[in-house]
Amino acid sequence: MPFSFKNFMKLHRVSLILAVLSVVFYYTFAYHLQRTDFIKLLTLFVALFFFCFKLIQFEKLNFRFLLGIGIIFRLIFLCAEPNLSQDFYRFIWDGHLVSSGANPYLHTPDQLMENMVSMIPNANTLYEGMGSLSARHYSNYPPLNQLLFALAALIGGKSMFGSLVVMRAIIILADIGIFYFGRKLLKNLNRSPHLIFWYFLNPLVIVELTGNLHFEGVMLFFFILSMFLLSIDKWKTAGVIMACSISIKLVPLLFLPLFFKYLGWKKSIIFYAIIGITSIFLFLPFNTPEFIDNYSKTLKLWFSNFEFNASIYNIAKKTAIHFDAKPWEFIKEYGKITPLLTIVTVSLFTFLPKRYDLNRVLWSMMWVLTIYYFMSTTVHPWYGIFLVLLSVFTTYRYAIIWSAAIILSYFAYSQADFKENLWLLAIEYIAVYGFIIYEIVAHNNKK
Repeated sequence: MPFSFKNFMKLHRVSLILAVLSVVFYYTFAYHLQRTDFIKLLTLFVALFFFCFKLIQFEKLNFRFLLGIGIIFRLIFLCAEPNLSQDFYRFIWDGHLVSSGANPYLHTPDQLMENMVSMIPNANTLYEGMGSLSARHYSNYPPLNQLLFALAALIGGKSMFGSLVVMRAIIILADIGIFYFGRKLLKNLNRSPHLIFWYFLNPLVIVELTGNLHFEGVMLFFFILSMFLLSIDKWKTAGVIMACSISIKLVPLLFLPLFFKYLGWKKSIIFYAIIGITSIFLFLPFNTPEFIDNYSKTLKLWFSNFEFNASIYNIAKKTAIHFDAKPWEFIKEYGKITPLLTIVTVSLFTFLPKRYDLNRVLWSMMWVLTIYYFMSTTVHPWYGIFLVLLSVFTTYRYAIIWSAAIILSYFAYSQADFKENLWLLAIEYIAVYGFIIYEIVAHNNKK
């Protein structure tokens, strides 16, 4: 055994033990966990967050070590079937449609099962796996995301396992890209590069992206690359990349007004035009007279039909029901108000700050997204990953707390009727709101 390795073992014994324990726990998470076993899920998650905190605390300057174990943790999931989400069935379904030349926005799976099912390998398995909710609605995934689904379907062929491996490889590569450009962006903003590990080693990020195959990671790769390009004044290229981010998930659309004061009105007009033209180009292959109507109907559902892990909405709903309001009527009215409040929030963060450098833009994005999630009727655990990444570029850490507490929302999946436990949600949001208040007071005291 080389002396240098012996020396490393002595100096980093505790960290190596924590890394090995993390490997064991992630393996258990990937291959020996049912989402109905909430106690086991919670225990694994809490332990992995503790290991993550200690590893960053002990090894924050040891970039190769933390990067290496972060990649290893992700590779553990390579051959696992997602156990906390069934969305991947719809991903593969849409991928086969696109790869065969069909438009995924024109027909629901329910409709296709009646007359076009032959074009989709393993159609019955995919249809049953995605669930009735997904099966009766049109696809809501933007065009670049659809092309990635198609790539996975083409390479995977008739093998669902092959498609899963391809999608997982794409997401792992995206996370490595986030690490690379995120670290560079931190340096450009005069922040410590080690902060990127609060994203890269975060168990929520690893489990929900690599484990459960949510493509927020790919969206965030394009987003962080765009921010890096802005930091080196390549704002035109940044516009193209930002459009790619939006074409994976629509969330970055929220932030577009925030660039107005940062770029100035002349550059902003060109920047927005580049994003618009690129987005239109990406949507063109799927554009038909029915597309806009079908896609807009699907998006409206998120504001007026679905609810999960909500904060302010749950309080408002309970209050309204107390005064004899009907839940199904209240959510539709609430869904009409939320977009208006979001517009007001974005406008305030766009025009009120006097100083507007890139640090301020990222800070504003974090608060805009936070307020939006607080108002939303649906906040799935993986939604919080965007906040985790944004928080890395600020001095606020409440998003890290939220990324740990949000696992409490998965209690609903342990119930046959998917009923939420409002006491657990109360614990989650009390922790988040409490830490936000603490950080705001602490920051004000430093001024």
